Amino acid sequence: MKEQKTPLISHIFTADPSAHVFNDRIYIYPSHDIPHDGEDNDNGDEYQMQDYHVFSIDDKSDEVIDHGQVLHQDDVPWVSEQMWAPDVVYKNDTYYLFFPARDKDGIFRLGIAESKKPEGPFAPRKDYVKGSFSIDPCSFKDEDDKVYILFGGLWGGQLEKYRTGTFDPNGTEPPKNEHAVWPKIAMMKDDMSEFAEEPRDIVILDKDGKELLAGDEDRRYFEDPWMHKHNGKYYFSYSTGTTHYIVYAVSDNPYGPFTYQGRILEPVLGWTTHHSIVEYHGKTYLFYHDCEISGGINHRRNVKYCELKYRPDGTFETIVP
Repeated sequence: MKEQKTPLISHIFTADPSAHVFNDRIYIYPSHDIPHDGEDNDNGDEYQMQDYHVFSIDDKSDEVIDHGQVLHQDDVPWVSEQMWAPDVVYKNDTYYLFFPARDKDGIFRLGIAESKKPEGPFAPRKDYVKGSFSIDPCSFKDEDDKVYILFGGLWGGQLEKYRTGTFDPNGTEPPKNEHAVWPKIAMMKDDMSEFAEEPRDIVILDKDGKELLAGDEDRRYFEDPWMHKHNGKYYFSYSTGTTHYIVYAVSDNPYGPFTYQGRILEPVLGWTTHHSIVEYHGKTYLFYHDCEISGGINHRRNVKYCELKYRPDGTFETIVP
């Protein structure tokens, strides 16, 4: 595909792009920002997304197809508001859309909607995934066909409120000299009905084997988990949130622990940064968002992509947007 210099999607505001190759096309599953005049805050109240659109592209033309609205919060019985960053996985001849949203009590959960086509529309299940919490679900299907769901986000995503194992509305991040709040991973049952296990911590280490600390904001996890595999290694990439980097760590096991490697993407215009990585026709691409169209308004974002290159040792060349 041609190197992109402008936003991929400009007729609506989109963010948090999860990209996958299905049927020799790249399908993009973003969140859909809705313009409004509300204030920005650390709880993420400005992100009032209500529905999902699916987009697709290929390397035969520059056309980006908007397949239209494929799911709305009014279609999901358990949802009250804020359908944030989604992802999709293909298994059992079905495309499963994983998405976060607040339930009727204002607690973030993960839901599933299904389709027989990658472009949807998606039919939601009546209830959220049992035992799910927080935001930013990422689906990873390994070579043995096992599907893992990675998830979690601090602050508005409520991840730090589960440090005791159950939801504490007054839960906070740990002191800066303690280990960071870890994202979560859980294998799905083969029929994709629910988690096959209790979610586990994804522990991230420095190159000396020590756990990253909560005060290490240049490297510790904040939100936006993504996993892919390259040359037999599991790559776990994520956003540092407050310092606005996309960084990554590597392991020999999908459960980790993962060893921090470095940065993938330097800060973009706007507060949030959120990504996915996909291989297509022999090249690797990074999908991400910034706020170019809106001039920096945090809840009016636009999706972009660029080529991502490996060095011979398997590390990434850092991208400056």
